[in-house]
Amino acid sequence: MLGLDSLYLLVQTLIIFAFGSSGTVASNKNANFAVSVLLMLIFSSMLYKAIFRKEKNNLITLLLVGMIFGTLFQSLSSFMQVVIDPNEFLHIQGKMFASFNSVNTKILGVSFVIVLLIVIYTYRKSNVLDVISLGREQSVNLGISHHKILTSMFLSVSLLISVSTALVGPITFLGLITANVSREMLKTYKHKYLLAGSALISIIALVGGQLLAERILNFSTPISIIINFIGGIYFIQLLLKENTV
Repeated sequence: MLGLDSLYLLVQTLIIFAFGSSGTVASNKNANFAVSVLLMLIFSSMLYKAIFRKEKNNLITLLLVGMIFGTLFQSLSSFMQVVIDPNEFLHIQGKMFASFNSVNTKILGVSFVIVLLIVIYTYRKSNVLDVISLGREQSVNLGISHHKILTSMFLSVSLLISVSTALVGPITFLGLITANVSREMLKTYKHKYLLAGSALISIIALVGGQLLAERILNFSTPISIIINFIGGIYFIQLLLKENTV
């Protein structure tokens, strides 16, 4: 929802457009990973700083602006993909969809360490997140540094999204599905259960989607399309549900 997946595709397109598929950044998967993660973190940090300074911690505005930037990035990517050499476009096409069959195993260790550290940090802050969910005024009255915690959580989420997207590719609606399904199924406000439930549902969704793509669709459809299709339907269902409440 923050537009980081569209930014990732724009970065990949821009690299091929400017330097070609034989360039250092395009051909070196480790350099490509580092550049992609760094640029996504810079964008999310700038977006957060600009929006929160003016809108006083309005997360809804942040998401809406992120979606607008996502659309802009998609348009820029499409423009460069139209004018680029068809042979070079084939290299970009492989980056458009998430793939778990061509993961760069050399950076799995680094990615695992980053994700593990963020998971441990987030889980240790689960009690604080329970208070944050009460609202800004209530959390401040209870002695919580609302802006500091919100900033650290946003940066943690941005880093997780950046690492996962740069590692396997963009999957837009996965986070939306898992977060909302875990809240509906667990019926609790405690984040230590919600975080564990979201992780478990994510694993089930990815493994189930991969199984469907391999055994039933015979790799004719990428897993990201399956998840985005289901996620899009679920997103519409959420909008209609909230509209009727």
